[in-house]
This record gives sequence, C-alpha cells and structure tokens, in this order.
Amino acid sequence: MLGFILRRIGTIVLALFLISSFTFFGMKITPGGPFDGEKRLPPAVEKNIRAKYRLDDPLLVQYRDYLVNLAQGDFGPSFKYPTRTVNQIIAEGFPVSASLGAAALLLA
Repeated sequence: MLGFILRRIGTIVLALFLISSFTFFGMKITPGGPFDGEKRLPPAVEKNIRAKYRLDDPLLVQYRDYLVNLAQGDFGPSFKYPTRTVNQIIAEGFPVSASLGAAALLLA
C-alpha cells in the first residue's frame, strides 16, 4: 500500500513538473512578448522593465527562478494589474471557486 501511495505521489510530482516546464518553454517560444502592444515602448523603458522582471537573464536562470518561485507558491506580479500580485488575484477568487467545488462534490 505504501509503495502504491509513493508511486502516485511521484507520478503527481512528475506531471506537475512536466506541465510547468511545458508552460514555461511554451511561453518563451511563442512570438511576441509582454511589451508588444499597440503603442511601442521606448527602448530605454523596455530595457528597464526587462531588468525589473529579470527577463534579460539567461533562459536557464529564468527557468530555475520560475521553478523555485512555483515551489514557494510565489506566482509573481501581474502584468495586467501592476499594483497586485497573482497570488492576491487568486486569493480573491478562491472562496467562490472552493464553494462551487464543494457544492459539486456534494452533488456528485
């Protein structure tokens, strides 16, 4: 029984690693970027923003930081809402999602 549980946990960890890796590298190979919008930023401003969000670091350094932050539960700043973090946005919607999930579980 313990072996089964350990295999299941290992499978879950591997699946989460593969999904997060696919997400990271998928976002890196797609054309465009977070600063490609209707209005072009001046090069100096774009360079400062890239430095602030560490987007000018080597790819493997970005990947390591991404995995470490995920493991710590830190999803970073929101690009859409600059004054908020992704964790704050998730925490705002979590109670509603949890209550809907609990209701669905009770009905199933």
